[in-house]
Amino acid sequence: MPNMANITVKKNDGTTDVVYTQQIPSAGDKSPAIWRNLTVGTAAAHRPELKVHTQSNGTASARRVNFNYMYPTLVTGSDGRTSVSDKLLITISALVPMGMPDVDLNEGVSQGLNLASSVLIKDTLKSGFAPS
Repeated sequence: MPNMANITVKKNDGTTDVVYTQQIPSAGDKSPAIWRNLTVGTAAAHRPELKVHTQSNGTASARRVNFNYMYPTLVTGSDGRTSVSDKLLITISALVPMGMPDVDLNEGVSQGLNLASSVLIKDTLKSGFAPS
């Protein structure tokens, strides 16, 4: 099991780093670990957030890993109050077989997530349309 830590990623410009700061470590199955980008917004509900939780499948032959990411759009009303007007939601769910050889599991995870972060898939998400 990995230890909770801050996560640094590149912003859309491909140069600038942004840190997702650890907020709450997982307390066990179905309890999410939570990270937030503390440089956005002035309240927890206004900040981009990542939640990751895990649990065994019914037969305990695999682990389900759920990745839930939220990025908000903030607006300021005429009363000066900031609120969330929209949210980008990204959900990734993986079934990790406990009997799979480490070499295959490691390669599959790396290739699958590298595909998810490829320019083509990022452009697909940005446009909302699959490649044609």
